[in-house]
Amino acid sequence: MTIFSKIATGELPSYKCAESKDFYAFLDINPVAKGHTLVIPRREIDYIFDMDDDSLAAFQLFAKRVATAIKRAIPCIKVGQAVLGLEVPHAHIHLVPMQSERDMNFGHEKLRLPDTEMQAIADAILAEFNSL
Repeated sequence: MTIFSKIATGELPSYKCAESKDFYAFLDINPVAKGHTLVIPRREIDYIFDMDDDSLAAFQLFAKRVATAIKRAIPCIKVGQAVLGLEVPHAHIHLVPMQSERDMNFGHEKLRLPDTEMQAIADAILAEFNSL
C-alpha cells in the first residue's frame, strides 16, 4: 500500500481538499505555492497513463473541479497542472495556484506553513469544492 493510499483511507493524516468515491485531493506538505494540492485516484496505479481511458477522463474531470475550487479559494491568475510521479509510485496530479509560470518550478525552495494555515487553506478549498 502506498503512502497516498494510506492518506486516502485516513490511515495517515492529511489536509483534505476534496474527495469522491474514486478520487481524493489533499494539500502537498512540501508546497511550491500556497494551495498546492495533490489529486490521486483511490485505486493504486503507478503511472497515470496506464489508467484506462474512462478512468483517466474521470480523474481529469475531478482534478478540474478541484482546480476550480482552488482558484476560488486562493487568489491566483490560474491553477497549473503537473504530472511528475517519480517520488511516489501512485498516480497523482499536482495543482498549483500561479501568479506566474515560475510558481510551477518544483526545484524552488518549498514553503513551510504552520499547521493552522495549512488547515485553513484546505478548509477553504473543501468549502469551495462542496459548493460546486
